[in-house]
Amino acid sequence: MRNSLLFDFTFDKAANRIYITREFDAPQQLVWDAFTKAEILNQWWAPQPWYVQTRYLNFTPGGRWFYAMCGPEGEKHWCVQDYISITPISNIKFTDAFTDENEIFNPDFSCFEWNLDFASAADVTTVSITIQHKTLSDLEKILEMGFREGFTMTLNYLEELLKNLRKGIK
Repeated sequence: MRNSLLFDFTFDKAANRIYITREFDAPQQLVWDAFTKAEILNQWWAPQPWYVQTRYLNFTPGGRWFYAMCGPEGEKHWCVQDYISITPISNIKFTDAFTDENEIFNPDFSCFEWNLDFASAADVTTVSITIQHKTLSDLEKILEMGFREGFTMTLNYLEELLKNLRKGIK
């Protein structure tokens, strides 16, 4: 087990991109499962005290994950991820958007594209994420909403969840 795992979160306003690199002390297949299976995503894909409820997940190219981020006061923010391409255990590309409970896109936010690369060495898995926004305004809006802080929290929850899952599989 490594004590100092890499975590880097940067953004490039000239390119309208966010870059996140995070290492996890877990095998690549387990980290992949955490990003691709609803029963695991529901346990970490929101900053506490928020949580996720999956309505459905069709993890195939052309498929969709439709879910709500649920708040402590009963509020729900609906989102979709539309999968563009999937290379098992190494890459996922999808668009991400805010919607309503009927999957109607929120006109106040544009879609943004995610690219996730998974690689491992010595049972440490690195996830490299690039999030492409259409405009600088879109990027700044997401950052102002607290994306950096919220997603950092969710990745920390994932780290703890992976530790617990590893204990269960050893």
